[in-house]
Amino acid sequence: MTTETMTESKFFNITALASTLPESAETMLTDLRLTDEKEASCRIFRVHRPAPAHYHTSCDEYLYVVSGRAEIAIAGHAPREIGPGELVFFKKNTIHAIPKILESPFTVLAVDTPRRPPEDVHFVNPEDGTPESFIKTQY
Repeated sequence: MTTETMTESKFFNITALASTLPESAETMLTDLRLTDEKEASCRIFRVHRPAPAHYHTSCDEYLYVVSGRAEIAIAGHAPREIGPGELVFFKKNTIHAIPKILESPFTVLAVDTPRRPPEDVHFVNPEDGTPESFIKTQY
């Protein structure tokens, strides 16, 4: 999708779209962008392996777990297990990580406000990765 404003409504079958994400990848995550507007982006992503502590400078993030279970660590909170039907919210610049995948596939519907460009991932320890090693977008 482009960052141009959509002029019509869209409907998405999240379960069907989530099933198109690969079972494995060289990157930590793979995602499928559903919308990519200036005001917000919406994606489905699958976590393939633990994601080290990182943050985003462009957006607040809403994460709704579609399938699987994982441990999430968010600055200021004790790590906790999350699973299907749970929604997690945090503000931009909040350090967060997925240190453990407990049940695969761990798939999440994400809404970023405003839009999160794919390159906006900053690792607390820069040696942990780059935007290119973090996520690969499928179109």
